[in-house]
Amino acid sequence: MDDGKQHRPQPGSPEYELVQQTVSLIAQILDGPRPWPNPVTLLARLEESETVGWSARWSLQLAVDQLRRMTGAFEHEAELNDYLLRVLNDQSLQDAIRGAVKKEDEFKSTIDELFRRSSSYRDSVAFQEMIHFCARFRAYAPFNNMLVKVQNRSCAFYATAKHWMDEFSCRIKEDARPMLILAPMHPVMLVYDIDSVENPPVPEKLQQFGAVKGKWEPRRIELLLDNAERWGIRVEFKPLSSTHGGFATHDLRNRRFKKRIVVHDGLDGPGRYAILCHEMAHILLGHLGTDEDLWWPSRAGLSQQTVEIEAESVSHIVLNRVGLESASPAYLSSYIADGGIPESVSVDLIAKVAAKLEEMSHRLLTAPKTKEQRKTRKKSPEQLSLAGT
Repeated sequence: MDDGKQHRPQPGSPEYELVQQTVSLIAQILDGPRPWPNPVTLLARLEESETVGWSARWSLQLAVDQLRRMTGAFEHEAELNDYLLRVLNDQSLQDAIRGAVKKEDEFKSTIDELFRRSSSYRDSVAFQEMIHFCARFRAYAPFNNMLVKVQNRSCAFYATAKHWMDEFSCRIKEDARPMLILAPMHPVMLVYDIDSVENPPVPEKLQQFGAVKGKWEPRRIELLLDNAERWGIRVEFKPLSSTHGGFATHDLRNRRFKKRIVVHDGLDGPGRYAILCHEMAHILLGHLGTDEDLWWPSRAGLSQQTVEIEAESVSHIVLNRVGLESASPAYLSSYIADGGIPESVSVDLIAKVAAKLEEMSHRLLTAPKTKEQRKTRKKSPEQLSLAGT
């Protein structure tokens, strides 16, 4: 479902079973009291169900298409036909999935274009290697780790020329080829891998330098919860089934919040943190669409495979960078067993969202401004000067 019309899943496949479950749930809703829900409310009710959950965003269009083909099985066929074709029209369904933005405002990234053109990263082994590198190498931000790995797949460690000299007493070779990363207050910064230095240190020393240390700190989830509230995300801890760690959805019941996350209350602290990171990632990656304030991107029409690879990659990076291990490698393998990574997977957003969640776990951040606040904010002298040029 990454572009254009969705393909019809084959009978017997997990995707087919998901669509049938979604059809059954919608049919139950249609057997209930009038008025029937609009697309946004329908999607929210499906997401809150334990049988379909978040995956409803992938199966909704296919389920409605199937219901349109079987309207003869229902009473009040004419009324139902009108509802399925007029209220649940294709555009309204895509608007509900996308959120409150136009299609042309959806997220696009030049970094992802670079990733797509790098054929060496289209296989699952290389992708997981890149995610692991991004997670374990804490000296630099996740985005810069991802950027380096795209430029040089074989890189296992990198640093600036000054860092190589100060930490390891290594000089850069005369013909060394630098890699580019982004840095505060600089357009770019040059870094070099281990093959670019004279008399490189032994691997053990490098492993010690980049090692992840530390125990679980409850304060991390407390800060993440506080920041989630500032971002308009309501988090609840409730009993769920043993196979259901949590879910994210729109919040239609509380006007103070934009989105809602439910986490299994039977999990311990690290387990709750892992699920919270995964579900927060779904929201910040734009999997639930955006809102009128555009606080996160709108990325409608992604497959279940894409959204789970992205969200669990983010969770894996964040957990490893705070010294926690997770079941991410096994979880990811279930979605990339065919050996390929969908082109719709955004390595750009994976890195950026991982960095944001890591930051949210370390300190309280200022809440983003609403669209109205951005409109009324006075321009700075610099902005006025630029506007007049």
